[in-house]
Amino acid sequence: MLELSILGFLYETPLHGYELRKRITALTGHVRPVGESTLYPAIKRLEKAGLLVRETRPGPAAAPRQVLTLTPAGRDELRHRLADAEGPDVTDENRWFTLLAFLRHLDDPTAQATVLRRRLTFLEEPASFFYAGEHPLRAEELDDPFRRGILTIARATTRTELTWLRTTLTDLENHLVP
Repeated sequence: MLELSILGFLYETPLHGYELRKRITALTGHVRPVGESTLYPAIKRLEKAGLLVRETRPGPAAAPRQVLTLTPAGRDELRHRLADAEGPDVTDENRWFTLLAFLRHLDDPTAQATVLRRRLTFLEEPASFFYAGEHPLRAEELDDPFRRGILTIARATTRTELTWLRTTLTDLENHLVP
């Protein structure tokens, strides 16, 4: 997801490493803080793969900055990763939110809808954080107020997301989403 975030933010505009780190941290920092020891090796991997380039530009003060720019191959890679998202990319909430932050860069409404349908299918399956054998437990079946709280909050969030997904899918099918 770090590489997806790098590609996604650079798709929008060239950035220097510090600004890129700030944007990624704002998106995912509450879940996975991004340190320099994680970010810069990922940048180097993407650069080595030909997905981004660095160039030295004058900084606002005296020091020059290394600005990162996505290459055409990097733009293609981002679109490919978005279109092919499945499994944990659509089932893990944190990964899903990262993916969703950049889904607009997938220009084809049909491809966008395909990704949203994968999430919709996942959310429509009966599931729980807690089970009695194979039976997914509902909030009303739990005595523990804290676990009941988890399920109550998750149910409300899921209902809201399902409503949004269905509305957005309808809009995409009618080509109302740019």
